Parts: sequence; C-alpha cells; structure tokens
Amino acid sequence: MDLLLEATRRAEREHFWFKGFRAFVAPLVARAAAAHPPARLLDCGCGTGVNLPMLAQYGTAFGFDLTWTGLKFAKDHGTRRLAQASVVQVPFRDQAFDLVTCFDVLQCLPPDIGRSVLAEFHRILAPGGHLVMNVAALEALRGDHAVLAEEAHRYGRGELHGMVEAAGFHVERLTFTNASIFPIMFGSRWWQRRRGLKPAEEAQGEISIPSAPVNHTLAALLRSEAALVRRLDMPVGSSLLLLAQKRGAA
Repeated sequence: MDLLLEATRRAEREHFWFKGFRAFVAPLVARAAAAHPPARLLDCGCGTGVNLPMLAQYGTAFGFDLTWTGLKFAKDHGTRRLAQASVVQVPFRDQAFDLVTCFDVLQCLPPDIGRSVLAEFHRILAPGGHLVMNVAALEALRGDHAVLAEEAHRYGRGELHGMVEAAGFHVERLTFTNASIFPIMFGSRWWQRRRGLKPAEEAQGEISIPSAPVNHTLAALLRSEAALVRRLDMPVGSSLLLLAQKRGAA
C-alpha cells in the first residue's frame, strides 16, 4: 500500500484520472453537505489527504488512514485533524458526523469485512447524515493496478446497492463513472491479465502521468462525462460513485 500512496502522491494533482475523480465527486459532496450546514465531515481512508481541503469548504473536516505514509503526506499538505486508524474500527463516537466519505477503500477488503465497515459508517453518522463513496467496479477490469492497490474485490452495481441498503442506508444516487474511457481500460486490463499481472513493485506505471496531449485529452473526456453524470447515470464504467443517507429523522 505504501507503493500505491507514493505513486498517488506524485500523480494525483495532474493525472487525468484524479482530475476526473474530483469532477465526479465534488457535486455529490456539495449536495450532501448542503443538507447539514455547518457540517462535521470525516474522510475514511484519507490516503495522502488531498481531498480534505475539498471537504473543509463545507465545515470541519477530519481524516484518518491506516498507513503512516499517507498521514505524513497529508501533514505535508498542512492538514492537522488526522488520526491513524482502520475503517474496520473507526475511532469516533456514535453519531459524530454529518457527512462521511470513503474513496477507493472498500475494494481493498473482502465483502464480509466491507459489510462491517458500512456498519461503522452507519454508527458514526448522525440520523439523516450522508455517505459518499467511490468504489472500484467490475471484476472484468482487474489488472496491474489491482495488484498495486491490493484490491480484494471489485463491485457490481446491484451488489453494492444491496450492501449499502442492508447497512441501514437509503441509496439516493449510484452510478458508474469513467464510462468515456471504459473501452481503453477494458482492453488494457484484458491484455494485462492475458500476459500475466505484474508484481506491485513493477506496476507503479499504472499511476504515472501520460504525455501532456494524452493527459489533457483524457481529462477533458472525463470532465465532459462528469457534467453528464450530474443528470444521468452511466450504464458502465471502472468505478461506482454512491450517495446514501442514513435512515432516520434528521
């Protein structure tokens, strides 16, 4: 996981995928935070902490991560409200937060542990609070990146919907994202499986920034898709983006 965080830190401000990710996620975070001003927000598995300034626009933002490497990078960004902890046992009291986010963490855990994690998110959210998650989608997209990210399971839409509802949430929005680059990713990941997946030490190129023209073109595609996702659900993609509300009176 340290290899992934180091590669992420080098790429996440300029890489097309991360630019697209922020374009997809920001409107859902704004929508959720608008229901609870001023909000207390928690990013679970905050990695390098690069998303915490986005959350801090809407209230008091906290973050935690399992790895010290991620927290060190987050502190380098100037973030101070941090803890070292696991999503399996979140170190905050019941109903402490209005908005919980979790970006690309759930796929690193087996589904049975993922259900326990969702129960923890439900516990720490106030009644009527919101959960925003991004999760890797579709086992057909398993490739070198899955090795680097230590993925245990990639989710289908119905599977994730059922797990979140069973944990006590009402799913308000669930859509695939990265549909515009899905054919490229599908072909690339198919070839990687065919020739054999690389070990993590050799797979860091999965998060390297491509040449400027390619990077700008793919970033523009994802920005255009993100504008559509504000109104429409995508039928396929490499990630699933979810907004859910904890059942109960706000």
